[in-house]
Amino acid sequence: MFEQLGLIGCGLMGGSFALAMKKAGLVKRVVGYSKSPSTTDRARQMGVIDVEAPSALLAVAGADVVLLAVPVAATEATLKAIKHLVTPQMLIMDVGSTKADVVQAARRALRDQVGSFVPAHPITGREVSGVEHAEADLYSGRQVILTPTERTLTVQLQKAGEIWTALGCRVSSMSPESHDAAFAAVSHLPHVLAFAMMNSITGQNEGDEFLSLAGPGFRDFTRIAASDPKVWRDILLSNREELIAQSKLFRQALHNIEEAMEKSDSQSLEDMLTLASETRAHWRMGAKRK
Repeated sequence: MFEQLGLIGCGLMGGSFALAMKKAGLVKRVVGYSKSPSTTDRARQMGVIDVEAPSALLAVAGADVVLLAVPVAATEATLKAIKHLVTPQMLIMDVGSTKADVVQAARRALRDQVGSFVPAHPITGREVSGVEHAEADLYSGRQVILTPTERTLTVQLQKAGEIWTALGCRVSSMSPESHDAAFAAVSHLPHVLAFAMMNSITGQNEGDEFLSLAGPGFRDFTRIAASDPKVWRDILLSNREELIAQSKLFRQALHNIEEAMEKSDSQSLEDMLTLASETRAHWRMGAKRK
């Protein structure tokens, strides 16, 4: 059991982590900080945190485990703010959706103390944000990707894996660069497509009428377009090179379908749809293709 969790960012992800830690009996006390005092106050009222901290630095004071649940663009500034209280015994993790930029930010901010930092990406979330949506089971049964660097301390990497496993997660490791390439394809691009789909419809004169006729398929496809714009702005910009590469591949696949329709090439069209349909039918979340 950890004596104290220092939680920086008391929203959906951070709040759910604190609740999960408490439910699993892994921590005695949670000290939380958010830029918005009303968020921190709400987190305390909900029992997500036990003590409100007036700054990120004071949230870390006395903590043996720290979680950064802030936008990826705020990682470096947050780590700089707490650097003076970071020790080799302290485990620091994040929950950011990109990792190469987070690792570089940690190297610049923590310098000799960067070994305490274990970058983490839990593959979960909701299209809503805010501590009021936090839930203790948000991470249960989900994948968590750890992206240690050559300077990550072995003991801290082991602690991180044990924590996420105790929360019911399936833990794996990969390099920050491999992580960002993969998630550009399976997470970041789908969000771009959902955002673009909504804008393509609402930008038409008949857009409102079209939306009034949409059914479950459209609802399911565009659900993630309701995600926090500021959070996703930072994610898309931080992983833009990998994302643009995936976008080009998608545009080629879309072009191939358009071309088959223009030529009334029913066989080619059916072949492409069949490939996609069969791949999706046999896909299972978290499993690799054989």
